[in-house]
Amino acid sequence: MNKNKQTRRLTMILVGFAALALFAFTNHGGGVYKTNTGNISFFSHTNVEDISAINHKVKTAFDASSGKIQFSVLVKDFEFAKALMQEHFNENYMESTKFPKATFNGMIENVEAIDFSTNGNYTANVMGELTIKGVTKEVSTTSTFKVNNGTVNGMTKFILNPEDYNIEIPKVVSNKISREIEITVDADYTHSH
Repeated sequence: MNKNKQTRRLTMILVGFAALALFAFTNHGGGVYKTNTGNISFFSHTNVEDISAINHKVKTAFDASSGKIQFSVLVKDFEFAKALMQEHFNENYMESTKFPKATFNGMIENVEAIDFSTNGNYTANVMGELTIKGVTKEVSTTSTFKVNNGTVNGMTKFILNPEDYNIEIPKVVSNKISREIEITVDADYTHSH
C-alpha cells in the first residue's frame, strides 16, 4: 500500500473515531450539573400531629458521565411553620451547632440510561451514604430525572428512621413524631460550564 493510501486510511479511521466520540458525548450530554437552591423536605405523620419542614438552600451536583452525586444541607436552613418547632429541631433533636451539615455521597447507578441531551423523563437507581449527626448509613432509592431544554429536575422520596441517626425523641413528645419520616428531594440542576 502506498503512502497516500495509508494516510487516507488513517485519516478516515481518525475521522470515524472522532465522529463516534462526538456522537457519544452529544447523545449522552455528559458533564457536571449543579444547583445551590435544591429542595429537601420532610414530613412526619401521627394521629396527634403532622410536622413538616423544607430547606430551599441545598447544594447538590452530579456528574452525568460517571454518575457521582453529592448533596450538602445546612440543618439550620430547614424552615417550619412554627418558630418553636424550628428551635426544638435545631437545639434538641439535630444539635445543629455541633452537627451543622447533613451530606449524601453516592452514585446514579444506571446514569448511562439517561440521555441528558433529549427532553424526557428517566428513572434511575441512586444509592450512597447519608450522614446525619455524624452517623453514616447506606441509602438506596429510585429517582426520576426530567430533562427539559438543558435543565434536569431530579426528584425522589424515601423513608428515614430518626433513631438510625441518633436523633433522640423524648417520651413526652414521642406520640407526636413518627418513626418513619418521609424525605422528599426536588432539585433543578443546570449544566456547569
